[in-house]
Amino acid sequence: MDNITIQYCFSASNCSENFILQLDAKTLELQLTDDASKFLPSWAKLDFHQCSNCPLTIRTHPYCPLTLNIANIVKRFEDMISYDEIHLEVITEERVISRDTTIQRGISSLIGLVIATCGCPHANFFRPMARFHLPLATEEETIYRTTSMYLLAQYFIKKDGREPDYDLKNLVIAYQKIQVVNTAIAKRLQRASKTDSTVNGMIHLDLFAKALPFAIEDSLEEIRYLFEPFFKEVET
Repeated sequence: MDNITIQYCFSASNCSENFILQLDAKTLELQLTDDASKFLPSWAKLDFHQCSNCPLTIRTHPYCPLTLNIANIVKRFEDMISYDEIHLEVITEERVISRDTTIQRGISSLIGLVIATCGCPHANFFRPMARFHLPLATEEETIYRTTSMYLLAQYFIKKDGREPDYDLKNLVIAYQKIQVVNTAIAKRLQRASKTDSTVNGMIHLDLFAKALPFAIEDSLEEIRYLFEPFFKEVET
């Protein structure tokens, strides 16, 4: 299998848009589509509201890899309002997830997948989650999935002979970096969008990025209840 295919299908009375994302099966890197490669707006250039923590240079990356991959999404939803009702189907090889929701939530879920796989250096650590993508995830689901993914990574790090980060300190740092990215991308979208659909989708996504460091600071108490069986003494 060369690629993993994830399809987002949006439908409403005034909208019918399909997005087919092809991820490299090994690296999970998003493959740039022909439509995306043809639409190269000025606000997608790397130095347009470039993230303050961006390690890339114009010489090697004329366009921001994240913005380049969402520019076509912005264009196709430019007439939609964030709270417009839509029906969303997300199709993978394993299952179909279907739900009525708002355009901003659907866009937020789609952009979240793009961010994880687009090649942004600060988002690469999300790629294992992209392999097991959960559309329209709640805040609790996101906290559970992110911390579980990160702790599994620490298991492999320890097996590799390196020091694991079981206190999740580096996960908090990673999320602080992605918040900088989200803020800069939102500024780009404010210049690029005619309506608020993609901007609010990005803001909705950033709320999750802000929530996780606070959850870790509170010792993940809001999901602790899930693990009560592990705290009980084993009966003899």
